[in-house]
Amino acid sequence: MEGLRQCSGMSTVVEIEAAIEKLSVDAQRQLAAWLDSKLWPETPALLDAINEAERSLADEGGVAVEDVRSNVFIQSNATESAE
Repeated sequence: MEGLRQCSGMSTVVEIEAAIEKLSVDAQRQLAAWLDSKLWPETPALLDAINEAERSLADEGGVAVEDVRSNVFIQSNATESAE
């Protein structure tokens, strides 16, 4: 938590969230991109994995994202009904 205390006097996640809510949508997107780059840095291994996934999709095809979402929704509802 020490790192949070260095954010212009903001010491809690709640204070940071409140400050983010006051930002414009564009500024929030910029902040999200910055945070994403901090949490998921583009390492050579990550870039290799992305490239391999793209090659695999190009060579073997894939499943449309809408189909995946539909299947997840169906499975989720089936699990809830069984309980």
